[in-house]
Parts: sequence; C-alpha cells; structure tokens
Amino acid sequence: MKKVLFIMNPYAGQRRANRRLADILLEFSQAGCQVQTHMTTGTGDAAEAVKRWGGQAELVVCCGGDGTLNETITGLLSSGLDIPVGYIPAGTTNDFAASLNLSGNVIQATRDILQGEPVPYDVGRFGSRYFSYVASFGAFTKSSYVVPQNVKNALGHTAYVLGGISEISQIRKEHIRMEIDGQPVEDDFLFGAICNSTSIGGILSLDPKQVDMGDGLFEILLVRSPRSLAELSECVQAVQSQKYSCEMITFRSGRRIRIQADPNMPWTLDGEREDGHAEVEVENLYRAVRLMQRRQDRA
Repeated sequence: MKKVLFIMNPYAGQRRANRRLADILLEFSQAGCQVQTHMTTGTGDAAEAVKRWGGQAELVVCCGGDGTLNETITGLLSSGLDIPVGYIPAGTTNDFAASLNLSGNVIQATRDILQGEPVPYDVGRFGSRYFSYVASFGAFTKSSYVVPQNVKNALGHTAYVLGGISEISQIRKEHIRMEIDGQPVEDDFLFGAICNSTSIGGILSLDPKQVDMGDGLFEILLVRSPRSLAELSECVQAVQSQKYSCEMITFRSGRRIRIQADPNMPWTLDGEREDGHAEVEVENLYRAVRLMQRRQDRA
C-alpha cells in the first residue's frame, strides 16, 4: 500500500477542487493508497507540511495553484527529500500545468498521477528561495500577488488581466545588469523573466520548441524600454509571433545568472512576491524534482 501525503489549498482558484475532495480521495483509496491529508491554512504551510510528514510518504500530491506547487517543492528540496510529486492544478492560471499539458479536470489529473511515472524537471533557485517555473520583474508581474484572493476566486484569469491593465500607468523602466553564464547584459528594461515554462502569467507564452524544462537551462526574456511607437509595435509583434529577433528583446538561455538591480524593485517567484535585491544569483538545479506524469501528456 503506497503512502501518500496529500496537500490541498482550499482557497486556490475558485475553490472548485473543494467540491471534488471526496472524489479525489476515493481515487487514491481505490488505487490502494494510504493517504494522509493536510489542508493548508496560509502562506508557507504546504512547505511546512512536507518538512513534517514528507519523510513518511512515498508520494507527495499537492492540489492548488502554482504557489502551492512552489511550496511543496520548496519543502522537498529544503528537506533533502527525493520523493515524486503529483500536481493537481486548481489555481487561477496554472502556468506550470499548462506547460506540461496537465489536465485541468481535478479527477483526471488525479488519475494521471496514479497511472503516471516520475519525470525529472529542473527547478530554479533565486537566492535562498526556490521557484518552479519563473522569476520575473517589471510590467504586469505584480498582478499575481496584488490582486486579492477573493477577486481571483470571483473573476478567475480575468483578474490577472485587469490587474495588469491597472499597472500600465505605473510602468517604469528598471536598470538591470545581468551576467548570464559570465556574459554581461545591461540596459533599461520594462520586463524580464527567467523561466522554465512556456506560459507566464497566462498572458505571455514562449515557443515550446525553444523550451526544454529538463535541460538544465533557463530561458531569459528581457524587454527594453521602447523609444518610439514603432519600437513598441515591433516588440509586441515579436512577442506575439514568439520570434524574438528584434532589437527590443534579449532572449538567451543560461544556467547561472548573477543580477544587479535596484534593491527596492520587487520580483515575483511563481506568482508570489519576493523583495528586491541589490545583487542576487539565480541557479538552475538540473532535474531536481520528479513529477508524476502520463507518457502521452508530456510536453
């Protein structure tokens, strides 16, 4: 009988997974699993649950949004546990799940975990914190943590779009210096993302052909401040077409990035706020987590 630690965020998304909790647990029982269930009560609780009980489990399954997955992986890595993770996406945007073609149906996602096998994926380390798929700064990155949870629950993905629109009047360029595997990049940028995903905020997407989530490399996308409407139009077209060969955009791959920036400039890690740093190092942890996934669902 496989021992499963099941962690659920009852506030994620529009709380749609709450109505199927009994059905989810039934799926585990019918598969012969012994399940210990923990409902999170606040920020950081999922990570603490993994640290407390993860060592007794053979599989850790989290149900919630990307933030819940982030905390679950944080709990595993900070505890030195090498246990497969199952992810039942039930958040507002579910960027990580979209990149991996995970089912948005919580029952099907549960079955896919039970019928799947562990597949290794990279994880990012930002200073002392971990991130599953993206560390970003600048335009629109505040929406994920500024929009209140009750508004996200009521409006779903629309809340992120509305939050992004409200930021337009506050957009300012940030002077950033990066060393990407020793190669310097320095300029004024409106937006930047260090990611291991094809979807960012449910708004921006990267070409899946250019993203391998288990190759030990990040994709780094930096958008410069436009000097004219023509440059802005060129930038928008490049992002929409997923062809980043324009002067407004720097698109690189890298394993280790050293960053110097305004210490008052906040970051977003997997949709959660991270305070600014005058200097910080970002490192790709090669295949640091194993995610349960069915073969036909792999990206």
